[in-house]
Amino acid sequence: MRPVGVAAQRPAAAARSTRGQISLPGGRFEMGDAFDEGYPGDGELPVHPVELPAFFVDATTVTNAQFATFVKATGYRTEAEELGVSAVFHLAFDGDPADVSHQVAEVPWWLAVRGADWRHPEGPHSDVSKRANHPVVQVSWNDAEAYCAWAGKRLPTEAEWEFAARGGLAGARYAWGDELTPRGRHRCNIWQGDFPRTNSLEDGFLTTAPVKTFAPNDFGLYQSAGNVWEWTADWFAADYYASSPVADPRGPADGATRVMRGGSYLCHDSYCNRYRVAARSSNTPDSASGNIGFRCANDA
Repeated sequence: MRPVGVAAQRPAAAARSTRGQISLPGGRFEMGDAFDEGYPGDGELPVHPVELPAFFVDATTVTNAQFATFVKATGYRTEAEELGVSAVFHLAFDGDPADVSHQVAEVPWWLAVRGADWRHPEGPHSDVSKRANHPVVQVSWNDAEAYCAWAGKRLPTEAEWEFAARGGLAGARYAWGDELTPRGRHRCNIWQGDFPRTNSLEDGFLTTAPVKTFAPNDFGLYQSAGNVWEWTADWFAADYYASSPVADPRGPADGATRVMRGGSYLCHDSYCNRYRVAARSSNTPDSASGNIGFRCANDA
């Protein structure tokens, strides 16, 4: 359930703004997993045509600095702050043992940590004072919606997100092509090593990387693979692609979870190969964790 007061404190919609955004012409593309490498429950098939009108999208995910400006201007409190607890990856935890409420039984590498929020993403001893240009995390879908309203923007639809992330590469596996590490170079922030016990840090990061660490795709979007999951506007349904309209699809009319895209620093092919550009996942709109953020979009 949503914490009391979160809906009431949502800022009024601001004038439309395209600051920090890339103008994309829209067009037709094939959406979905052309390699049939996804998890059946994620619903990445069938591959289907989509036509989008022109739109704007942020070049990067929203940063800690940007979210701090929003909070300072509005006094907004995130759902994690209201609840007083949020999810932290076990190797990143920074707090006292008493701060851990419990391990999540199904995924014991996740800890429910008291005092974990966007300012303290790994627990109460952590802070983002030196991570201004890292993606904000520990934000729910509802928090992302509140930021978008204040900024004069909106969340991208799932179709807009995939079109933008592909960067014009038709049917590619990743945002930069079909090879994960072309010429031995890392192109995204994901897990290397033995998940969830040992990260060899070959790409340089255990948790988030600054939003412009890796080269952008051909549309100018940074890090649409790995780093943090990104909320989209759509409700999730595993069977939606079978009936998705060609023209500007907006997802199911309702649902229990919202679509997330892009994967995160915790993705690994042994457990979660969702850093592929067609990959999908979802979470409840009030959920937050140390690897979920967002970027904004806008109408043309």
